[in-house]
Amino acid sequence: MSVRSESLFRESIDIFPSGVNSPVRYYGPYPEFIERAHGPYIEDVDGRRYIDYCLGFGPSILGHSPENVVKKLKEKLADGFIYGAPTENESKLGKVIKGAIPSIEKMRFTNSGTEATMHAIRLARAFMKRDIIVKFDGAYHGSHDYVLQKMGSGGLTFGISSSPGIPEQVSSTVVVGKFNDEESVRKIFSTFKGKIAAVIVEPVLGNVGVIPPAGGFLNFLEEQCRQDGSLLIFDEVITGFRFTFGGYQNSIGIKPDITILGKIIGGGLPVGLFGGRSDIMDMIAPSGPVYEGGTFSGNPLTMIAGYETLSELRKKEYREIGAYTEKIASSASDSARKYGIQVQVNNTGPMFTIFFNRNKVDSYDSAAESNSRLFMEFFKTAKDNGIYLPPSQFESNFVSFAHCKNELEKTIEAFEVSFREIKKYL
Repeated sequence: MSVRSESLFRESIDIFPSGVNSPVRYYGPYPEFIERAHGPYIEDVDGRRYIDYCLGFGPSILGHSPENVVKKLKEKLADGFIYGAPTENESKLGKVIKGAIPSIEKMRFTNSGTEATMHAIRLARAFMKRDIIVKFDGAYHGSHDYVLQKMGSGGLTFGISSSPGIPEQVSSTVVVGKFNDEESVRKIFSTFKGKIAAVIVEPVLGNVGVIPPAGGFLNFLEEQCRQDGSLLIFDEVITGFRFTFGGYQNSIGIKPDITILGKIIGGGLPVGLFGGRSDIMDMIAPSGPVYEGGTFSGNPLTMIAGYETLSELRKKEYREIGAYTEKIASSASDSARKYGIQVQVNNTGPMFTIFFNRNKVDSYDSAAESNSRLFMEFFKTAKDNGIYLPPSQFESNFVSFAHCKNELEKTIEAFEVSFREIKKYL
């Protein structure tokens, strides 16, 4: 029993809707409240320790509370933590990002990925003098009005394909295509020829569970944008610095016009970024007419945490966490098969999702057919066996550089036990 977690949840439900400050944190009968985290582990208020594959939904690629980052943050705290004025660390972090991702010639820091996509879309519309934005079903680009059409993440978990409160005038400017479906993209560009300001895409879907791009799909998307004169926006909030020291775009040879970053570049502190071609970015105020601002943008603590995180990542061998993830994926598939449970384990780089689904998952529609009820039984059983996963069938699991052989062996064993225990729910 999680005595303190249950008590804290009873208090929080009178303060926050459903007792949480983000819908993806909720699960019944109540979520565990976390007290601390270090390396690949989190610990709840009742003193129970878990191997963590949620990692704050992705930012903690070095593991929780990495020593160098914590040290620098403590030093910086003594100097104050908000100035409302430029700091050297903004430029230091910006130079590292610019050097790692060539398509980003200029950039602006924001406080979240949601802010970054919102500003990027406004900028794209202003630059192109067009209104239509194309996104893809199952893709999550934050929780603002421009992109809450057929989103993944919490919307899919709770069965919401859009949200009330969005004016029809806004929704009518967003066209939703099918990820990995070239024909759906061709039809959109044919129908809205010369009217599309930009296409925004996650190069790997990560908020409907892990769905990698089909071979050539992203190159095809770039080609369609170039032919129509539209901008291509890569939302790399999840994928940026996750697969390599740079963007996912680096590994596939695509240079989008605008790139969105977040999560990892703040070292776990709130952050977002949008950046791209200089001629586009120079339209941002005060150099141009497109307004964007934020009191906490470029926060000194976030900048130092991001700089130290990327400094550490520059030294890392990304193949290590990819190999770790591959072993988890293959062992989970074997264990599920052993107990007659049909799953599809999608993995790429240090990301994986166990879909409780009999069919291949390569799209929003196929992901939506997964057995969410059985997943939640697996989630709870895995948690009881010391493994903490994101509490949704439609989220990605993440592996950090702090996960080592010991955690791998414990995870494989816990998954085996968990599959055996949930067989009774078939």
